[in-house]
Amino acid sequence: MSSAGLAESPGSTLPELVGGTRLAGTLALSLATFMGVLDISVANVAIPATAGDLGVSPDQGTWVITSFAVATAIALPLTGWLAQRIGAVRLFVVSVVLFTTLSFLCGVAPSIETLVVFRVLQGAAAGPMIPLSQVLLLRAYPPRQMGTALSALAVTTLAAPVVGPLLGGWLTDNWSWRWIYFVNVPVGMTCSLVAWRVFQPLETAILRKALDATGLALLIVWVGCLQVTLDLGRHRDWFDSPLVLGLAIASALSFILFLIRELAVDNPVVDLALFRIRNYSIGTLVLSLAYGLFLGNLVLLPLWLLQHLGYTATLAGVVLAPVGVLSIAATPLVGRYVDRFDPRVMVSGSFVVFALSLWLRSRFSTDTDLTALMLPSLVQGAGTAMFFAPILALILARVPPARVAAASGVANFLRYTAGALGTSLIVTAWDWRSALHRSRLVESTYDGNAPLTELRGVLASAGFSPQQQMAVIEQLVEQQASTLAVNDLFFSSAVSFVLLLPLLWMASGPPDR
Repeated sequence: MSSAGLAESPGSTLPELVGGTRLAGTLALSLATFMGVLDISVANVAIPATAGDLGVSPDQGTWVITSFAVATAIALPLTGWLAQRIGAVRLFVVSVVLFTTLSFLCGVAPSIETLVVFRVLQGAAAGPMIPLSQVLLLRAYPPRQMGTALSALAVTTLAAPVVGPLLGGWLTDNWSWRWIYFVNVPVGMTCSLVAWRVFQPLETAILRKALDATGLALLIVWVGCLQVTLDLGRHRDWFDSPLVLGLAIASALSFILFLIRELAVDNPVVDLALFRIRNYSIGTLVLSLAYGLFLGNLVLLPLWLLQHLGYTATLAGVVLAPVGVLSIAATPLVGRYVDRFDPRVMVSGSFVVFALSLWLRSRFSTDTDLTALMLPSLVQGAGTAMFFAPILALILARVPPARVAAASGVANFLRYTAGALGTSLIVTAWDWRSALHRSRLVESTYDGNAPLTELRGVLASAGFSPQQQMAVIEQLVEQQASTLAVNDLFFSSAVSFVLLLPLLWMASGPPDR
């Protein structure tokens, strides 16, 4: 991605999109973004069914997720350079068409090897869709309505991770895992046709610049090795595994070489000069850290409900649903005012709300009912609405228009990487904290412990054998240990959001409009 992102022809004036035309274009871009983000999470709940149908283990089935994530992350920073070569509108439409075609091929894949290959290609096609959706929306709306335009994408970007597991589980249970890919076909076809018709007049100028192949190779190595390290680490005791250690070292070395290379060439794959813009560097860092916390906790809650409280996938989705519902309802209102207020104020408000919702979750117990479980999700939904559009407005506010595609691609690349890292670290920390609490609880389960003696008496009177009594006690210990660990992580995440506030306010206020 070179230092110039997109360029206009000399003396050109963009036609104005109004009324139904702009609405149709906004809906097409939003649906395409939703589809791309959805496919990151929709396949998660279908892994057991996919692996079983294709005759492989669930561990092998996880490559369906990893392959897509790696390809998407690598493709994101290339968005600016590709847009220069063929134009932003053409690239967007081609990406959607390829994504749709590969979705169908994923659905008909006869083996796990074929499916993984198609998922890699599908992830590569999905990469440009999200940043280019932002670029095209900003070209369709006047500068004073930038917040309104970004809020349209915020709804889909933040609702998709909530809808994904629900939709994937329902389709898998009622139809087949293959339908999680087939549903993309009609949506993708419609989006590509509408986007081409609406945005063709807003096509960007073509700039022929060479690609830094060495930088691209280093990018692929360090991102790929990092993602595989995160994917395998939990299951192979992290750095106790020679494979995981080797991958981590390869990722670190290639990352260092990548930075050296990108700072030395004239046309780098990733435009590191963007980070000289204060708001961009601070805003991107805040976005990445906050999204890592957001996504990690979004994954942690249903894991706890499913594995230790006996919730079904549907009920776990019901607990999370208020996050998406309220964010969808409130984001248009936020978008209306984000152009009039300092985005730092709105983002600060979202962090406070996130901290409150996580603090409420840190008080959960194994006896917490469904209504009480849903309340923090309702609170979090309000914070979600105030987060995404304002932080993007802050990040892009001082980026020259010709570099918006490059800036958006790099910011989204770092966001995705931080989301994967945050999820892995939070789930790993849950394992560690659960083990710690388990050891402490086991120490208290000696025979002289009065509550334990009383419980064993109750179980004995119900006809439980000594072995069955111990099995029940072990199950209760495991359940309580996991719950205490979840409480720890929710509380520490709440504190982390508060600690992000000073970093956020190191960015400058909005420029004069």
